[in-house]
Amino acid sequence: MQEWLSAENVVAVATAVAGVVASAVMVWYERRVPRRKRIGYRVQMDNPIGHGVRAGRANVRLGLFDEAPDMSDATLVLLRIENDGSQSIADNDYTGRELHGLTAVFSGRVIRGVSVTQPSGTDHLMDHFTAAAGFGYRDGVLRIPRVPLNRGDHFKLLVLLSGGDVAGPIRLIGGIRDGEVHPNRSATPDEKPPLFSRAARLITVMLTLCVVALATIIVVRDDTPPPVECATGELTLTGSTAFAPVLRGLAEEYEKDCEGADITVDARGSSAGVNELALLGAQSKKGSPPVIAFSDGPSTNTDARLVGHRVALSVFTLVVNDGIRPPGATLTVDDVRRLYRGEITRWRQLDASLPDIPVVLVSRDADSGTRQVFQRTVLNGWERVPSTSLDCRRDDLSAPDAVTRCELDSTEQVLTTVARLPGAIGYSELTVATGRPGLLGLALDGREPSVENLETGDASYPYYGAEYAYTYRRPPADSLADSFLAHLRRGTAQSVIRGQGHVPCETATGARLCDERAREDGGGR
Repeated sequence: MQEWLSAENVVAVATAVAGVVASAVMVWYERRVPRRKRIGYRVQMDNPIGHGVRAGRANVRLGLFDEAPDMSDATLVLLRIENDGSQSIADNDYTGRELHGLTAVFSGRVIRGVSVTQPSGTDHLMDHFTAAAGFGYRDGVLRIPRVPLNRGDHFKLLVLLSGGDVAGPIRLIGGIRDGEVHPNRSATPDEKPPLFSRAARLITVMLTLCVVALATIIVVRDDTPPPVECATGELTLTGSTAFAPVLRGLAEEYEKDCEGADITVDARGSSAGVNELALLGAQSKKGSPPVIAFSDGPSTNTDARLVGHRVALSVFTLVVNDGIRPPGATLTVDDVRRLYRGEITRWRQLDASLPDIPVVLVSRDADSGTRQVFQRTVLNGWERVPSTSLDCRRDDLSAPDAVTRCELDSTEQVLTTVARLPGAIGYSELTVATGRPGLLGLALDGREPSVENLETGDASYPYYGAEYAYTYRRPPADSLADSFLAHLRRGTAQSVIRGQGHVPCETATGARLCDERAREDGGGR
């Protein structure tokens, strides 16, 4: 009896019961729950063209594009888009505000050409694939028109891409009124009608998976080694407080995939983190300490043994207490420079519509990369007003007409203080400042801070910078630090970076803008 109640048997029985219950629920759902309008999509082909060196398998690809410019790592993707719901979809069922209806995103790749195909009897669909209907592409983004689809109708897009590996992330973005857009997991590549209904197929797959899981749990124990790219040990991520939410997400993702890795996030400011890394490296007898320091912009530390790796682009914003509302929620760059030179002491001096209250400059300390990017890209110089207050209040000012300025240790402290003090202005990474009560984000010269604009190559808004990851010398190839740096270049990490409102330097547009910003920053490592 005790042997029967072993952990493996209990889990196996629970898995079998779960499979039966799930199958019953699927049948009930199929018969009782009303169907909605649905657009499904699936990738029916994602094949390499050209050489196979990047994948580590020479001569796998045909050499059709080896000599063509900009066609390294070329791939062909066949994307099928279908109405798999129970109702027809009209062009006005698409809910997006743009002219087109759906958007296909090929992460890490650049679109070079698109061909549209459709089954016989649906030639009318081709009339919708025109530039006037929004059909077009740029970089890795394909805009798909509002194509009306009867129940069971579909069309296919054959897309030629370059600059990335096969099996990269492909997403279809858009909305359908009273319905949904969703990926289809079926791998059926032909047009033959299925032998069994969808419910029967799902039930069969579910029961098969349960039987396989049952046999696996009973017969095989999980003693497989971790993936080759994983490493164990301890690692500290330090530096930028603005980039700290990304670091926490990356650490959690890595620890989830790689058992035995212990990653600590200790954000304390860009310069403080890099300087601490340099000190630890100089004292270490083992070469490269298990520390990676992240900096908003290139580090000012002159230690030649520090090695920088560009990771992402971060967009920053000026924020004011919401009692200050400049016309159009914008300031000119010249207005900002006058404020931080101490030439404007009361808000009414900028515009007659603003309240007649003192200006309070809430700054970051000298270790802040956010402050250094602000001084470099907006002020074109230093913040000239000296620090006059420890807690950002005017009580300890000796001159009544002087501008109050304080320096705080973190982005969170700046945002909390600006929201609390009337007349306060500060700066922050855009994502963590968005939607905060008591704050108003400002445009500069009428240009809004926008990650989306930057990701499409629009760099007209000036206050953004490259995020750097620094190590002391190059870490050993089998170390957790080296493995984590490799993890930063993978698709899962780039999804985390994007999800936190940053542009990865690994994308085509991101790489170009990161290079341009590095040159503007003086060729930062």
